[in-house]
Amino acid sequence: MEDTELLLQKKEEFCQLLLSTGRKNIDKVLLALEDMGFFEAPASRKDHLASDGGLMTHSLNTYHMAVLLAKDLQSLRPTLQLDADSIKIAALLHDVCKAPRYHKNAKGEIEKDSTHLPVGHGEKSVIMLLRLALPLTDDEILAIRWHMGPWQLPLHNAEQQEDYKSATRSHPLVSLIHTADTLATEVLEQ
Repeated sequence: MEDTELLLQKKEEFCQLLLSTGRKNIDKVLLALEDMGFFEAPASRKDHLASDGGLMTHSLNTYHMAVLLAKDLQSLRPTLQLDADSIKIAALLHDVCKAPRYHKNAKGEIEKDSTHLPVGHGEKSVIMLLRLALPLTDDEILAIRWHMGPWQLPLHNAEQQEDYKSATRSHPLVSLIHTADTLATEVLEQ
């Protein structure tokens, strides 16, 4: 478990990064995150960062990994367009739907509430952000929606497979956020 001072520093960094985008209604999003317990929520039930503040820490890890990857990708392909504000929005907000989903029971164990808008968590995060009137670009919508990459593709659904392929081909942010999320989860947080 991380100490309170470190979590407060991470919360300040998280909020400042989002505020720096100047995005319309970002203050409303931050208030909603506070209300839903985002900054205290775990990132998972028992896998990565299943502790207080884990979700916020995971989101920051994903952001920092995305920035590193974007810098290297742009040095290899100078014409690659990756918007810094879109990286902030997609990386920091890709898992917002987990905040109301994971909570501690009376025994202190983390439980998962599956009744809160039961759709895939990429879609759910996009829906929640749009309901908060956060204007998202197509890049951001697709990066958040597909941040799990091919791991959530139903093998029998050719239409979704083609949608995923189309999103990754035409929107580099999709692959960037998926890769950053995977590296944060499987390398940084293990």
